[in-house]
Amino acid sequence: MSAPAAPSGPLGAWEVAPGVVEFRLWAPRAQHVELLLDGVVRAMDPDGGGCFAVTVQAREGARYRFRIDDAPPVPDPASRWQPDGVHGDSAVLAPDHAWQMRDWPGRPWREAVIYELHVGACGGYAGVQAQLPALAAMGITAIELMPVAEFPGRRNWGYDGVLPYAPSSAYGTPRQLKALVDAAHAQGLMVLLDVVYNHFGPDGNYLHAYAPAFFREDAPTPWGEAIDFRQPAVRRYYLDNALMWLREYRFDGLRLDAVHAIVPNAFLDELREGIAAALPPGRHVHLVLENEANQASLLARGYAAQWNDDFHNALHVLLTGETEGYYAGFADDPTAHLMRVLGEGFAWQGEADLHGRPRGEPSGGLSPDHFVIFAQNHDQIGNRAFGERLSVLLPERRLRAALALTALTPMIPLFFMGEPWGARQPFLFFTDFAPPLDETVREGRRREFAQFAAFADPQRRATIPDPNALASFEASRTPLAESEQAAGARWRDWFTQLLALRRHRLVRGLAQARSLGVRRLADGAIAASWQLPEGQWHVAFNFGTAPVPLPVGAQMLLLAENVDLARAELPVDGFIAWYEAPR
Repeated sequence: MSAPAAPSGPLGAWEVAPGVVEFRLWAPRAQHVELLLDGVVRAMDPDGGGCFAVTVQAREGARYRFRIDDAPPVPDPASRWQPDGVHGDSAVLAPDHAWQMRDWPGRPWREAVIYELHVGACGGYAGVQAQLPALAAMGITAIELMPVAEFPGRRNWGYDGVLPYAPSSAYGTPRQLKALVDAAHAQGLMVLLDVVYNHFGPDGNYLHAYAPAFFREDAPTPWGEAIDFRQPAVRRYYLDNALMWLREYRFDGLRLDAVHAIVPNAFLDELREGIAAALPPGRHVHLVLENEANQASLLARGYAAQWNDDFHNALHVLLTGETEGYYAGFADDPTAHLMRVLGEGFAWQGEADLHGRPRGEPSGGLSPDHFVIFAQNHDQIGNRAFGERLSVLLPERRLRAALALTALTPMIPLFFMGEPWGARQPFLFFTDFAPPLDETVREGRRREFAQFAAFADPQRRATIPDPNALASFEASRTPLAESEQAAGARWRDWFTQLLALRRHRLVRGLAQARSLGVRRLADGAIAASWQLPEGQWHVAFNFGTAPVPLPVGAQMLLLAENVDLARAELPVDGFIAWYEAPR
């Protein structure tokens, strides 16, 4: 039996004329559906494709729910505003906003230097907005918000969202989010949003009750039942969601979380094509993937880039010597893995992983700007038991060399909040679930670490911070004021100079950059070169155990970290970058 047709219009509550709102719900198993709007009950009419719809007068802020077959009323799964959280009433949101940067066209992808942040840890939408001038002054060109879709409770990483259309009320109002985006554009900053289209969180998702066809029981994911992208209504739900963020909120791009869990994968092409068709020509909008499958073909067909965990994982093994968990796949020869990343993009391009499954596709034909690289991000910090940053794990000279490599490799660099000024506070995993889910999450997280040698002892595991404790969130706050203090200011000024060098030497020719080869100087020591339109770019670094000779041919040296040039050697934790003009 074929899936029903897609809805005839967008799901949720949308103003179709001033003060007139069309409400539409997909409930394919329902016999009848009612809209409860400000205490008034209105019958909704079948609208084809398993939908029910009604058009009525409604003011902004009017509260509503849907009642399906006389069951208890539920919030709108496409609610664009949840003032009282995931279990509260939905609210009508008018599209009006007095945009100051109405004609902002965006920025080319080659100019992206991304600063990933957690909105709550930065003080909400207004708190992030207050940081924008300082971030722009450092040379950041794009901020990336961890997911803001409405989640249960008042604090969460965002990947437990259950209402993808509603910006979290814990951070402020929808208008405050629009004001944040507008203010960022006024500073010349792009704003990217992390969206989760592969699963719903465990609390507050009512779709199972009246639209079980939204899910498929035959394709479980680590987060529960997979979403059924074979359904036209499901595909429409997510395409319209992406377009809402890009058109109504004017985000400059989306980072799609864990797309390897989206089945069938063809939806990703449909999404990209639908977005391209709906947006005006000349506007820069960038779609970025997180994808454990390393599908280079998706990038070749039009996605801007993929988060390159291979860069991080190989680099982390070299920096720290850690080889447990997902670092195990890079422990055999981290130097070789990092060399392949620098020369070809992905380390895994079809080889069998530790589980014997082929992973990845050949990526050597892609330009380096298809890969977002990072020395750390929310995952690799927050998925540590105690949320330690590299600033705590490494000596300063080694960390500076790692950040220089990230900033001056001709790929797209990403830095996590606080990284530009050497922040040392942890970024912990935090939630705000009600009982009994809070206990399940707490104990489940501690069980995750039982496989690690440091946590084999149950008493040691018991010291892992409770995700549900308010203290876990409070410890993760990252105040910008630290960048004004002595140590933070020193880091910030150095970081600003790094980005200035990148801007002046790499950005213009980034999309045309091509690898000229990568050399192993010793275990942990690498030299890599790229052809740019106006010359050659070279970097060399040493995360090994002994000094190595400086690479032959280094000229027009632009940066030397921890290097005494008089000694003609690249010491441990040394980094150099140089430029070679055409002859």
